[in-house]
Amino acid sequence: MRLLAVVVLVASLAIPAFAAPRVPEKLIYELSWTGINVGTATQEISDEGSARRIVSTARSNNWLSAFFPVEDRIESSYDPEQGAFPGLVRHYRLRTREGSRRHDREILFEHGNGVARYRDNLGTERVDIPIPPDTIDIYGSFYAIRFLPLEVGKSHYVNILDSKRLRRIEVRVLRRERIKTVLGEVDTIVVQPLVASEGVFEGKGTVHIWLTDDARRIPVRARTKVTVGSVTATLVGGTF
Repeated sequence: MRLLAVVVLVASLAIPAFAAPRVPEKLIYELSWTGINVGTATQEISDEGSARRIVSTARSNNWLSAFFPVEDRIESSYDPEQGAFPGLVRHYRLRTREGSRRHDREILFEHGNGVARYRDNLGTERVDIPIPPDTIDIYGSFYAIRFLPLEVGKSHYVNILDSKRLRRIEVRVLRRERIKTVLGEVDTIVVQPLVASEGVFEGKGTVHIWLTDDARRIPVRARTKVTVGSVTATLVGGTF
């Protein structure tokens, strides 16, 4: 269940940051499919010793779990002393259960050697992937875009390693829009990452993300088209 991966497909880290983010931070989302509640998702960042961690989870509710259980967990770790926020990615792991499908994959980033080492923990596949110096993982990019200077009509680009695929992603800054949220009625900036992601909510390339138009840049809503209908993540709580 990777709608939150939608929220994460982002912009160039070479641009100076817009504001300092809050750490720790926890965002809680309600997930709905064509208006029907299907589960919850969380996105959390914290500092633990010398490492920074991002943990994303998604779980189906009782109704969906009766015939299509979903339990996903994605973890990334960073060196916060190197690179732009959230730091230089060191390790990424994705563990998912979606119906009868299960995945357990991880990537070790060796930036000094210009390589990322991919491993399928449920199989035998091992792949070394050449990467440029500015490559980030998909979940770290979620935080990067929030603190860039977003100007309507402009685009940003970034190299993202998503599973075994190195992608150069365009993120378009579409418009400003005032919407009702758990925070009240707020002004937002709407961005569109031009990419499709894998998972139970596999995006078909039409993705929109609403960020509060203030220093916090909180992602209050994300929406993506799927094979049938669309899936929406709506912020319902957290610590931010």
